[in-house]
Amino acid sequence: MSISQDLYPSQEDLLYEEEILRNPFSLKLWWRYLIAKSDAPFKKRFIIYERALKALPGSYKLWHAYLRERLELVRNLPITHPQYETLNNTFERALITMHKMPRIWIMYLNSLVEQKLITRTRRTFDRALCALPVTQHDRIWEPYLRFVSQKGIPIETSLRVYRRYLKFDPTHIEDFIEFLVNSELWQEAAERLAGVLNDDQFFSIKGKTKHGLWVELCDLLTKHATEVSGLNVDAIIRGGIRKFTDEVGRLWTSLADYYIQRNLMEKARDIFEEGMTTVVTVRDFSVIFDAYSQFEDSMLAVKMESIGEDDEEEENGASENSGEDEDVRLDLNLSISMLEKKLLKGFWLNDVNDADLRLARFEHLIDRRPELANSVLLRQNPHNVEQWHRRVKLFEGNPTRQILTYTEAVRTVDPMKAVGKPHTLWVAFAKLYESHKDVANARVIFDKAVQVNYKAVDNLASVWCEWAEMELRHKDFQGALDLMRRATAEPSVEVKRRVAADGNVPVQMKLHKSLRLWTFYVDLEESLGTLESTRQVYERILDLRIATPQIIINYAMLLEARSETSSTEHKYFEDAFKVYERGVKIFKYPHVKDIWVTYLSKFVKRYGKSKLERARELFEHAIEQAPAEAVKPLYLQYAKLEEDYGLAKRAMNVYDQATKSVPDNEKLSMYEIYISRAAEIFGVPKTRDIYEQAITSGVPDKDVKTMCLKYAELEKSLGEIDRAREIYRHASNFADPRTDADFWSGWHQFEVQHGNEDTFRDMLRTKRSVLASYSQTPAILQEYMIQKDQRLTLEETVDTLKRAGVPEDEMAALERQLAPSANSATAKDGKRTLGFVSAGVVESQLDGVKKVGTNNEDIELPDESDSEEEEKIEVAQKDVPAAVFGGLAQKRAADGEKGGEDDSRLGALERIKRQRMSNS
Repeated sequence: MSISQDLYPSQEDLLYEEEILRNPFSLKLWWRYLIAKSDAPFKKRFIIYERALKALPGSYKLWHAYLRERLELVRNLPITHPQYETLNNTFERALITMHKMPRIWIMYLNSLVEQKLITRTRRTFDRALCALPVTQHDRIWEPYLRFVSQKGIPIETSLRVYRRYLKFDPTHIEDFIEFLVNSELWQEAAERLAGVLNDDQFFSIKGKTKHGLWVELCDLLTKHATEVSGLNVDAIIRGGIRKFTDEVGRLWTSLADYYIQRNLMEKARDIFEEGMTTVVTVRDFSVIFDAYSQFEDSMLAVKMESIGEDDEEEENGASENSGEDEDVRLDLNLSISMLEKKLLKGFWLNDVNDADLRLARFEHLIDRRPELANSVLLRQNPHNVEQWHRRVKLFEGNPTRQILTYTEAVRTVDPMKAVGKPHTLWVAFAKLYESHKDVANARVIFDKAVQVNYKAVDNLASVWCEWAEMELRHKDFQGALDLMRRATAEPSVEVKRRVAADGNVPVQMKLHKSLRLWTFYVDLEESLGTLESTRQVYERILDLRIATPQIIINYAMLLEARSETSSTEHKYFEDAFKVYERGVKIFKYPHVKDIWVTYLSKFVKRYGKSKLERARELFEHAIEQAPAEAVKPLYLQYAKLEEDYGLAKRAMNVYDQATKSVPDNEKLSMYEIYISRAAEIFGVPKTRDIYEQAITSGVPDKDVKTMCLKYAELEKSLGEIDRAREIYRHASNFADPRTDADFWSGWHQFEVQHGNEDTFRDMLRTKRSVLASYSQTPAILQEYMIQKDQRLTLEETVDTLKRAGVPEDEMAALERQLAPSANSATAKDGKRTLGFVSAGVVESQLDGVKKVGTNNEDIELPDESDSEEEEKIEVAQKDVPAAVFGGLAQKRAADGEKGGEDDSRLGALERIKRQRMSNS
């Protein structure tokens, strides 16, 4: 055979050929030769590969490269091409020396799989597993399993391969089960899956849980019930129900479906019923009930269809056999089934037309849904009182079922574990008998109910009260009172000793201290008993120390009402006041507030002026006990007493004391009341002292401006323009021109109406000074003062400015500004003394008015303004208005006209007023 000239070495190949001739066993030389001929035709490279492998048959690098090129050569060729056989022969020659190389085996096996040579491929896989060590078998098994899972591979071959693989790696049994399911081998799939579930040491490599495997097994068993045998399906699924509680409903329906597939319909109904009566969640119940109702509906539909078909067959048979009346037992051509059908025709046990029964069963199931759902909730918590009440409502119109339900409820519910109020079950049980006119049994139920050891005393007290109300509804008033006396009776010493020895104290031992029971008892006594018996009940409540402020007030009002309606001389007013006295000793604020208010109003209304000193002592005592937040109503009531029955001066002292006792947020309103009452009684001039007191040391800083404005309006109405101006000037220290525009506009209007050019200039100078002082204070300090609602000390101010980052020179200036006001603080109450112009020194300070809170910066004004200020200012004289002397002036004038009245019989206030009128 001649060889083509192209296959001989060329002139460029001689260099490589000479080196190979010198050293034919050098892999490096052969590899360089192949790289140099990478662009040559494959046939020429084929000769080089064969020559190299003949010299180096154990070179993996040469065999791998040679086989890769061989594979690339046949890639686009059909599998029937002769090149594939050449490729297979080359792989076989390579495996003579490369049988320990898994990569060569994998390349060969993949090529055989593509060639669809099933038997040769299977045998080659077996040869690879025999040749390679066990540590490298996993690289062969993966393509081996893919190969046997392909379509066209005999099932028996695949089964044998998978079984061999499970001996190598049992953890991949899930893949085998999946293969069995895909191959529809249900029997072995169920057995393998059951074995996995019984293996406690099994761990799923696919991340499946035991619950998921249980669900798969249940679906497999139920969907292919007729194809799987040898397994106790009922026991398997019930085991899953006991083990997995989150999918109980689905497992129950799976078990019922299994029996449906086996055509055991009654057994399936039993499973549905058992499932609905055992599940404890509404979700599982809904799953089972929906499946059950769907099953009954489908059974009814199938039966209706079969009845229609049977009717047609009977009509056709009757038309064919008309006129024949022979004994069917003599007909030898009939089958056994037909013979049975004809013999048993018309017999009621053989009646297949049970459509009415199935319809009634389906309707009964639908009607039972609320009851079954309620049973599920009660299985979740049998001590749920509300669910028991709902269960009773389901049986409305059926007293027997209601009684049975209540009986079961009171036996089941443990009062110590109950959710809700367990006593309501007993009460509703008794009311059920009462609604059916059976009072005797209702009393028996109540008698048993009061013997139950409830968790709270209030529950037992409610039962006693309901029992008494039932007696009242049936006009047995004495029986109701006897019940209350029995309930409120204190246990004997012997009973207490026995219970203490036992260690478990029932609520019956604490019942005699139940406030609800005593309240109901006292209401009964007020309605049905006598005054003495009612008083005994109230006294017993006070002795037990369970009274409330409302009980104290009710007791006192009872005595007052009996006093007003009593025709005898025996009155109970003092007894009522003694009750109030006991109440204010028992309770503290804020509970005693209502008692004090009621007591004082009743006492003043009853005695008025006759026991004035006692009333004053009561008010002083009440005010002494009351906190600052609750003292204002008492002061107002005390002052009203003095105005109506006492001395006006004492009333003013009460108002003055009130302004010092009330909290800061109420001082302004208290001063307003004080001023209005003083103006009405003593006249407007008296209010000046009160205004000065309020401004200097009374109201907080935030209310000083408001009080100053009112004071200025008063002085302006009296014609005291200069005093009003000084008040505006003082109030300006508390009014920031940037925020209090109303104040400065008011002062501006005042100066326009009543001032001159000098006073207007003075107002502008003050405004600039105040604006400068507020500008020097940082905004942080202003917010700090507002939040604290109090005046800062000098040290606190400096510390705040340091934290705010104010420079030292500005802090020193502010410290000099605040020092005078800080040093002039009063040592008695810690409040500041403002530089306010008093009523008695107006003229002395008009020449050189001392401005408080002014800035240290000098404001230069023209010389002519300074000279004009030194001149004497003449104040115009006006007559004092009549409103100054108050509303009592007319009354005093009327009293003076009578003239015959003795002054010794007048009060101190009237004498002062008459003396003032005579002097005027």
